[in-house]
Amino acid sequence: MESGGSKMTRIPRALTIAGSDSGGGAGIQADLKTFAAFGVYGLSAIAALTAQNTVGVQGIIELGPEFVSLQIRAVVEDIGVDAVKTGMLSNAAIISQVAKDLRELGLEKIVVDPVMVAKGGDRLLRMDAIDAMTQELFPLTLVVTPNLHEVAALIGLEVKTLEDMKEAARAIKALGPRYVVIKGGHLPGKPLDLLFDGNNFREYTNVRYDTPHTHGTGCTFASAITAGLARGISIEEAVAHAKAYITAAIRQGLPLGKGHGPVNHFHNLYRLAGWNLETS
Repeated sequence: MESGGSKMTRIPRALTIAGSDSGGGAGIQADLKTFAAFGVYGLSAIAALTAQNTVGVQGIIELGPEFVSLQIRAVVEDIGVDAVKTGMLSNAAIISQVAKDLRELGLEKIVVDPVMVAKGGDRLLRMDAIDAMTQELFPLTLVVTPNLHEVAALIGLEVKTLEDMKEAARAIKALGPRYVVIKGGHLPGKPLDLLFDGNNFREYTNVRYDTPHTHGTGCTFASAITAGLARGISIEEAVAHAKAYITAAIRQGLPLGKGHGPVNHFHNLYRLAGWNLETS
């Protein structure tokens, strides 16, 4: 396609199906910021509303599954979607509806971040929804990205070592996803993430930064993978780019609020602009 004599390339598009974070650091807001940082056009279907800040979650309103579905189909059938990321889906009915829509719409590049608990410890997924996630959503998934707390909830394994991470990856792979990324940031030492394709393991490490400003790390990491997939790169490359991106976003985390400040989704933009990010 050409416009004004210049060659135009097709815009990659990514859809996030997740909860809204009024504090802007996680959820839908973090996903859309991340997509934009990767040059991907972001679309959204909101599954739940949260009254949330850096200290915790003050309230949650779950949307009806039918309206979540209406949002998904509205954007997919008009604008189109190259990759999908799911985050906070809240309950079994929403998960079942989302799985049905993804299956019927033929969407394949699906990244599932099995969001269960907020940074401050507030529960974001009903306990009775875990079976729906593993039985209905995981078999459709290209890659699932649990942290160690989510691993324990999904398969009952407390991860303490790299070998535990490998055991967890095998067990979660058996639930249906094509790839598994176990996020090992809660273990001591350099933060290690482990990618498993069913046969081989690939390790991704980077620098650990001692900072409280880590709100939105899980959402942001999964969204960065999704953005890479939307742009057409391999899962191995997408995870590598996401690891580098989230590390830099944590390094330049924003000291906002009284609790866990958000990671800096636009760290590259701020650096290029020379903006001073000091916040009182």
